[in-house]
Amino acid sequence: MLNNNYGYACVNMQLAYPKQYGDSSDSRIISHRTMVKKTFLDKGINYASELSLKNCKDLFEIIKWNKRNNFNFFRISSDLFPWCSEYKLSDLPDYNEIKSILKNVGIYVAKHNLRITSHPGPFNVLTSPKKHVVKNCIHDLSIHGETFDLMCLSRTPFNKINIHIGGAYGDKKLAMDRFCKNFNLLPNSVKKRLTVENDDRDSLYSVNDLYEGVYKKIGIPIVFDYHHHKFCDGGLSEKEALRLSCKTWSIIKPVVHYSESKSIEYKDSSIKPQAHSDYVYDYINTYGYGLDIMIEAKHKELAVLKYLELHKNFE
Repeated sequence: MLNNNYGYACVNMQLAYPKQYGDSSDSRIISHRTMVKKTFLDKGINYASELSLKNCKDLFEIIKWNKRNNFNFFRISSDLFPWCSEYKLSDLPDYNEIKSILKNVGIYVAKHNLRITSHPGPFNVLTSPKKHVVKNCIHDLSIHGETFDLMCLSRTPFNKINIHIGGAYGDKKLAMDRFCKNFNLLPNSVKKRLTVENDDRDSLYSVNDLYEGVYKKIGIPIVFDYHHHKFCDGGLSEKEALRLSCKTWSIIKPVVHYSESKSIEYKDSSIKPQAHSDYVYDYINTYGYGLDIMIEAKHKELAVLKYLELHKNFE
């Protein structure tokens, strides 16, 4: 039997929507409270701190729920700290309490051997020729690195900070060269955890592109996304692309992403085929590799539970 773990991303449906999926409680548990820009301008860092503290407290509750329910792999929200581009974490009025909570999260994670990762948003573009875009990207990624350090998570891709490398700007090779150059501007808290992921458009980056243009130059692992590979295969079969990505992980267990098309799920051709389905139905072929599989379905842990029920005779 392969040692595969199945995880989900950011939101626990049963805790976030208890009246619909959970125990009918009035109390929601979520770690992505945020606000619109006007509210931030009106209420400022004090309100950002209040929301951040609530997010961190609820993150701990989600992680404890995961352990109780045998989810050993989880992607934390990138929205723990609302409008964090506008301040330093240490300037938050509740910083000391936040720091204490995150340290306790890390102690709990280490005790129970849980794998925690993150996936900063698509605006993190290290391939950009614009200096301000790269500067903003470095700041955002640094917040993720600082958050993981506050949890005392390993500075390795076991606790990965995963991104798409960004646009091609008409010249993939030149863009990947920029990525590798800008990579060196990142703090070690990010560099030692950073991974890259294949894209879902032919005009962007396949596993083969990332292997040749990024991994061979700076040695960071590649997260294989099964769904994206269908739209940007780089001339490789699914098995070949998975094998190539797994080679980049050395002794650390590889992470892959898995989702299916919402267009197929709903039998609706008007839905963009790249859009992620609510649940996943097909058996995930790992081709003999032991993997940590992030299920990127809209119904989060419910999708994982349904998948395991559908394929219980194979797991």
